[in-house]
Amino acid sequence: MSVTQAASDEVLIARIAQGDRLAMQVLYGRHHVRVYRFGLRLVRDEQAAEDLISEVFLDVWRQAGKFEGRSAVSTWLLAITRFKALSALRRRKDFELDEDAANAIEDTSDNPETAVQKKDTSAALRECLTGLSPDHREIVDLVYYHEKSVEEVAEIVGIPENTVKTRLFYARKKLAELLKAAGVERGWP
Repeated sequence: MSVTQAASDEVLIARIAQGDRLAMQVLYGRHHVRVYRFGLRLVRDEQAAEDLISEVFLDVWRQAGKFEGRSAVSTWLLAITRFKALSALRRRKDFELDEDAANAIEDTSDNPETAVQKKDTSAALRECLTGLSPDHREIVDLVYYHEKSVEEVAEIVGIPENTVKTRLFYARKKLAELLKAAGVERGWP
């Protein structure tokens, strides 16, 4: 995210705090996909992830005046999403990954051979990620899929930065072991 977009997100939040519906639409348009994907990875249910989007942006509408700007707006949104997702998981006892939805993700821009190699590697990576503890999987998700810094992850998860670094170290180490056991070489086709 560019510095200009981050600054304009803060302007949007200020306008939302004043009741500007257009600003809310713009903010939603920029961030709803990221919020949905992060929520989906946490709750592992498409309908629940859709519900999370509504809850998150309703909270933004109601709480925009309380945004202090100590973090990027996207970090604030993901922190709200995480809180809402964890609350939803506590309420729902049985949650399972929708394997069909996870396997439907593919890269069509490559030639067929490369696409198959990437799909196999991607499936193996997803499978190996499930072998990580929930805490480690969450850190990997935020750092690599949402491109958050260690500082931002610490703020979203509510743990010290050094704990984020430690979890990331052990998550990478465990993931490398799992990938090696699955026969996946380092690198991407």
